[in-house]
Amino acid sequence: MFGLGPEWILTAEGAPIADAMVFSHPEQIARLAESCPEAVPTAVLAGDPCFDRILAARHHRDRYRRALGVHPGQRLVLLNSTWNPTSLFGDSGPEDVLPFLLPRLTSELPADEYRVAAVLHPNIWHGHGPGQIRLWLDKARRAGLALVDPLEGWRQALIAADVVLGDFGSVSYYAAACGTPVLLGATDPEALGAASPVAEFVRDAPRLDPYGALPPQLDKLLAEHRPLDGPATLTSSVPGQSAALLRGLFYRMIGIPEPAAPAVLDPLPLPPYEPPLRTAPLRVLTRTTADGTIAVQRFAEPRYEPDGAEGEGHLAVHEDTLDPGVLESADVILRYGEADDPRFGSPHDWAAEVLDRYRSASLAAYVTGPRECEVLHRGGLRCRLASDTAGDPAAHASALLARLHTGPAVVAPAPTTLTVRTGTRLARVRVTVVREGTGRAARPGS
Repeated sequence: MFGLGPEWILTAEGAPIADAMVFSHPEQIARLAESCPEAVPTAVLAGDPCFDRILAARHHRDRYRRALGVHPGQRLVLLNSTWNPTSLFGDSGPEDVLPFLLPRLTSELPADEYRVAAVLHPNIWHGHGPGQIRLWLDKARRAGLALVDPLEGWRQALIAADVVLGDFGSVSYYAAACGTPVLLGATDPEALGAASPVAEFVRDAPRLDPYGALPPQLDKLLAEHRPLDGPATLTSSVPGQSAALLRGLFYRMIGIPEPAAPAVLDPLPLPPYEPPLRTAPLRVLTRTTADGTIAVQRFAEPRYEPDGAEGEGHLAVHEDTLDPGVLESADVILRYGEADDPRFGSPHDWAAEVLDRYRSASLAAYVTGPRECEVLHRGGLRCRLASDTAGDPAAHASALLARLHTGPAVVAPAPTTLTVRTGTRLARVRVTVVREGTGRAARPGS
């Protein structure tokens, strides 16, 4: 049994190495008694401080979601992997799922309906090096994947998640203990003690079909999810008490009186604000409903037309996309930044410059915040878009393009408001015209 066999915890003479071994649940001490009875006298039940910090911070869930740039109506999918070779990030299992899965996570899941983040075990970072990890995940990051700090940020991301896509590691088990739906993309029964709670969880948890469409699997997981009893009860038998139990143990071992003040754990810090920056080309589909609402779906560099997608399509590309050649065929060119960034002169200066350089583009949108962007159309229309809810205003720019282009070479008058639907989220967008257009689309270069 990993970590609890005599070879791990006894000296060559057969004595326990440690004066005290801390466990979070009596079930673990019972397994210690089976694997190494000589060490049972050192066993102490003192809870799980990691789990207690998660429990104490759950009321900050909305803050953690906003820190990751998750908007109302979006689902946060948290990808996680332990460090075993047969883990999700490993390459010695029966199937190497991750290289096939990563691009599909960011291309099949609509960008405005899902946020995808990844937590990789610290040993993965240490074993391969941060540069190699970022190189392997560079394409996924450009498509919107967030890489979460493996030491200081993973608990907050776990609290924020709607779905965890993982393996047999502790993050998946903590997620299940919190009641979060878990979909397993890699399992290795041989890496776990058959009678352990984690092994039982792995046997019972839903499995990812790596070849099936992802959105239906996530919908089904959420619709049918029922929290498992095992993780919630077996992670800790004394939830919320680890600080007091551990401090009491430490002071008894030191042999001095324990302080009178309450024993507490450091609260989880609020992570920095890291909204998604998608520089991969976006396939945008727009559809106007009978009531005038414009439904927008955006997919990051899809390999094929998304299942069930319908509507008029166009290509939206961030100016800093990896392949500048894609800009030559973009319909919308994007940039995110401060409105007064002196490097670009002004949002209008930037927009005029890129429309002059990329003659096939109809619209340039400079996003200045989670609710606002400034837009310039090739036909001369210049306006500001401001939404009543936070989101990605680049989607609203695409909706405006759909409203303006009512036919070949025809530009409709600018509306005063737009109603934009992305998934279940409805945004009302105020359109403030700074300069009217010509009323018809100018030819590229005119």
